Amino acid sequence: MVELLGDGPKADAAGAAVRQGLGHDAVVVCEVVVSELVAGLGRSAEIIETLEELGVAYSALEYRSALRAGEMQRRYNERRRLQRLVQPAPWRTVPDFLIGSHALLQCQGLITFDVGFYRDYFKGLKIVVPKG
Repeated sequence: MVELLGDGPKADAAGAAVRQGLGHDAVVVCEVVVSELVAGLGRSAEIIETLEELGVAYSALEYRSALRAGEMQRRYNERRRLQRLVQPAPWRTVPDFLIGSHALLQCQGLITFDVGFYRDYFKGLKIVVPKG
């Protein structure tokens, strides 16, 4: 979502994916995504206004999503410990797992450029990769 509201090279592709998603179903953000948007872009009031204008709704995390996120983070930490990181990989934090769990358990899918991580940890999650 940061790509969508930012002015980077992925903004057009992200925008097209959101518009396509809105044509099929609701597109939502949870509190984690909203927090990441504000942390990355600032302009809190502008972000809310833009999301509302786009038709993006707010969907709060449920307990079951938070629990699943914690389970997946623990599994991830254990995997990293066992592998001893022979090759460095991006470090994943709780927000990544909260977003994946929210999408898996409360939504119809996830729009993301980060395909590998979400496919690996959230089996069965429909992933929409913006093209462009």
